[in-house]
Amino acid sequence: MSDILFPDNTVLCNFAAVERLDLLCAVLDGRGRWTEAVAREARKSARELPALHDLKQQGWLGEAIRVAAPDDLKNIQHLRTDIFGGQFDRQLEHLGEATTCHIIQNWPQFAGAWWISDDKSALEYAIGQGIMTAETLSVMQLAVKAGFVTAEEGFALMQKMHQLDRNPRRPRSVTDLTVFPWSLAELLPEESDDEAAAHTA
Repeated sequence: MSDILFPDNTVLCNFAAVERLDLLCAVLDGRGRWTEAVAREARKSARELPALHDLKQQGWLGEAIRVAAPDDLKNIQHLRTDIFGGQFDRQLEHLGEATTCHIIQNWPQFAGAWWISDDKSALEYAIGQGIMTAETLSVMQLAVKAGFVTAEEGFALMQKMHQLDRNPRRPRSVTDLTVFPWSLAELLPEESDDEAAAHTA
């Protein structure tokens, strides 16, 4: 099981839009982390998505990770503009993605962390760099596998995300949420002793 998972703001917004941040929290299972840049993006998004208002106070993403070292900031700026296409004069554009990728790649304490995003080009870059990635669809598949939501409910939630102008990759059918990609197996939340006993009874 991976110890650390970094959802980006797009993923937070997807679940906030359908008022099911509880599902994301359950799947992260105490392993969620975020950077100051993503926390800032979430505060801005809370203007449109009230479910994000008290996200920091809930605490399940931990203390926002601050990056201050000049070498770190220089590389993040390179990623933000040269890799992710952020405009030089728009300092916050793609800052969350760039910061998350940088610390997963370069900070030893986050080596092997997963990044959860729905930004296709950013995910392609991350995969090319050997960063383990997942999407909102992956989170919903994990939620179904763990029994937090039925496949029918998960499918309806992802359809609602699109109706609300959120655009994660969506399942073609309910069955897509029950066909679990084993590459994601290590992200399954840990069972309590009571749950494990119930499954083996």
